[in-house]
Amino acid sequence: MPRHLFSRSSVPPAAPGGPATAPPDDPGGAPARRPRGRPISSSLAPIRARDFGFEQARHLLWRAGFGGTPQQIQTLASWGPERAVDYLLNYDDIPAEDVKGTLFDRDIMRPMNAEERGEIARARMRGDEAAIDRLRAQRQRAEQNDREQMRRIQRWWLRRMIETPRPLEEKMTLFWHGHFATSYRTIEDSYHMFVQNQLFRRNATGNFGELLFAIIRDPAMIAYLDNNDSRKGRPNENLARELMELFSLGVGNYTEQDIKEGARALTGYTFNDDEFVFQRNNHDDGPKVILGERGTLDGDGFVRAILKQPACSRYMARKLYRFFAADYPTGRPEIDGPADAVMRRLAATMVSGRYALRPVLRQLFLSEHFYEPALMNEMIKSPTELVVGAVRSLNTPVRDIGVLTDALGLMGQNLFFPPSVKGWDGGRAWINTSTLYTRQNILCFLLTGQLPAGRRDALRDVERYDPSDLLADLRDSGAATDPDAVVDYVLRFALGNNTPRNRETLSSFLRQHGGRVTPETVTGLLLLVTAMPEYQLC
Repeated sequence: MPRHLFSRSSVPPAAPGGPATAPPDDPGGAPARRPRGRPISSSLAPIRARDFGFEQARHLLWRAGFGGTPQQIQTLASWGPERAVDYLLNYDDIPAEDVKGTLFDRDIMRPMNAEERGEIARARMRGDEAAIDRLRAQRQRAEQNDREQMRRIQRWWLRRMIETPRPLEEKMTLFWHGHFATSYRTIEDSYHMFVQNQLFRRNATGNFGELLFAIIRDPAMIAYLDNNDSRKGRPNENLARELMELFSLGVGNYTEQDIKEGARALTGYTFNDDEFVFQRNNHDDGPKVILGERGTLDGDGFVRAILKQPACSRYMARKLYRFFAADYPTGRPEIDGPADAVMRRLAATMVSGRYALRPVLRQLFLSEHFYEPALMNEMIKSPTELVVGAVRSLNTPVRDIGVLTDALGLMGQNLFFPPSVKGWDGGRAWINTSTLYTRQNILCFLLTGQLPAGRRDALRDVERYDPSDLLADLRDSGAATDPDAVVDYVLRFALGNNTPRNRETLSSFLRQHGGRVTPETVTGLLLLVTAMPEYQLC
């Protein structure tokens, strides 16, 4: 992959420390909220270049991507807000791995052909149990192979998020995966999950309306919400309901009658093997009324009726705001009031742009509101953000992509297996005694190669981790061996704050090691930092 701002360096590497052997005493996880204060700004005016420094660039990289090294943060800070935001948003010109459909086998779960169907029918007619058992075993082998391919797809996507030169593209792909949540556990076709993942990537920062038209034709979504069983006279309401409730409008902005009529509009929307099929003979082409729109509406007419609703842009503005800016509502008027005003204006931008997403994201990422101190370092990292962000920002070795993938599941975010059509709750739901234990241990694994005792032996050939490159700016200024400067620098870039307590923790560690700044002691500092509650935030 060509080198560019977000290329991953090949760092050598490793150090002291060990995995946690028991859950921490305090399962609360995230530090307490900041004290209540003055109302924050609701301004969507662009932040001034003079107000955009290291902290703001770091905030942008974590929210619009998966964090960055100190050098990447400094580069964005030197560019100023407009160039930095546009570089992240306008990623199409940045070379990246071409996602080909040939990466994975599309035929593992293909439907039986006419010859195979005839063979099993004849075996049943003859009562040939041996033949039936052989065909059943063949199907079971295919299912086993498909589950293994799903694991490979999980690892492929996690590695892509780690290595991508276009972090916002993958961050938005992750957003859509949680928004249009579809689980392999239900559909049991790994290639369909891969195709859906590609759909989200192609439309990552494109047009929400186009994505909504595409999702009603997506085989994975059709199977997940049973629309392939929807027939004229027997419409299935699942897709129609979730299309409005979870994907576009939100509860209270449609009626039960809209669901029934929407289900009729979606009859005949199914798939054959890997391709969408519109079965006209199974489609109800009678007159309908959906969200006030009248006519012989089909699926596209249903989507157009949705997009005309003022609630649609408001709902999507809120979803984007909660993913990128801040939890909402917080119950704190000084934050919720300005946030509500910001979301209303983002919704207006979405409508004026006919649901184009880049103008909305650009407005948010450039705004004074986005860089309010009350919103910075306040969001709990999802498991994916934690793992991908640690590798990308600390420049650790990946070590074992399978271990990282398994850890995401243990922390509550098993990719391609969302818990329900609602996706993951996120926020404080990510944090409990069990997940904090895994969070600390996976960070220790990345920094040292060590895994908890009893789970599995440490890797036989542990790749060394050398964090020296993270201190390049200090070397340039001649401060790379100054313990105080190193402590301040590590806290600033890795934690985003420099409280007296945290500073003393790191300073005390260096004093215990004779004040020496070496790859081993810097790794020790990072082990301490990543074990702090604040590291769970971005």
